[in-house]
Amino acid sequence: MSELAIEARGVSKLFGDFTAIHDINLNVPTGSIYGFLGPNGCGKSTTIRVLTGLLTPTRGSVNVLGLDIPRQSEILRLNIGYMTQKFSLYDDLSVEENLQFIGQIFGMNRQALKQRTNQQLATYGLDQRRKQRVGSMSGGQKQRLALASATMHRPQLLFLDEPTSAVDPENRREFWEQLFDLSSQGTTILVTTHYMDEAERCHRLAIMDAGEIRADDEPEKLMQQMGVHVVEVTAPDLRCLKETLLQRPEIRSAAQLGVRLRVLIYRHIQDPVQWLRSTLPQLAQANIGLARPSLEDVFVTVTGKNRQ
Repeated sequence: MSELAIEARGVSKLFGDFTAIHDINLNVPTGSIYGFLGPNGCGKSTTIRVLTGLLTPTRGSVNVLGLDIPRQSEILRLNIGYMTQKFSLYDDLSVEENLQFIGQIFGMNRQALKQRTNQQLATYGLDQRRKQRVGSMSGGQKQRLALASATMHRPQLLFLDEPTSAVDPENRREFWEQLFDLSSQGTTILVTTHYMDEAERCHRLAIMDAGEIRADDEPEKLMQQMGVHVVEVTAPDLRCLKETLLQRPEIRSAAQLGVRLRVLIYRHIQDPVQWLRSTLPQLAQANIGLARPSLEDVFVTVTGKNRQ
């Protein structure tokens, strides 16, 4: 098996005069969980549709599971699972009937279908709900069923397009544990998200903005490679302080977190704490300290968003 499940080179997709994605390069290792982090409309879903062969790229080359896409996309579809943001199973069928329907689509015989259905029901905690109509299930239960359906045919590669946008934090955490189980069994997973905490769980992460990949590495390395210091300030009148700081060219961004102001200062300032105290006399006695970078800091740093 190749070390790379997905390899894309110079991929762009245009819709008329609008460039949805521009010059995308990807290397997704086999068996890894690879994340796309970015706001709505940044090109994450378009990229997935190109990688699955649902859209033909305007420029560039795409190789997925050793197949030339989109030319061999029909073969690819037998080896991938796809879970969309919007729940797409049948509300008027039972849990068991939905799984059986998916298995029949992939040509499973009766014995294999029964065995795999029972296995998926047990794996995703749905065995006590096999006869329940899907329309009466909670969001978290539907999410587990959607993942069970997407993996019914044991795909080598799983595409998840913002799969946890409609569930609570507890269900999100459980969902990610199931993803790590799949990854440990050799399934490659590509997941789009706009949740920073989810993105930090990925083995590797691409940060997208305005149709381009701005950064691509392991989350911890992305945080280590930032070109800014992260400083937190506790002081009176944080709103006024923020506006004052944003007038300085040395400041990348400033955002309030409760009673603290989180400030990103460019790295050419060697001692950011002392620099703040000497630059703004009102901070001479303020509580100022260096903080651990977060993915939100990375995102603000590498994207072209205006400072605010």
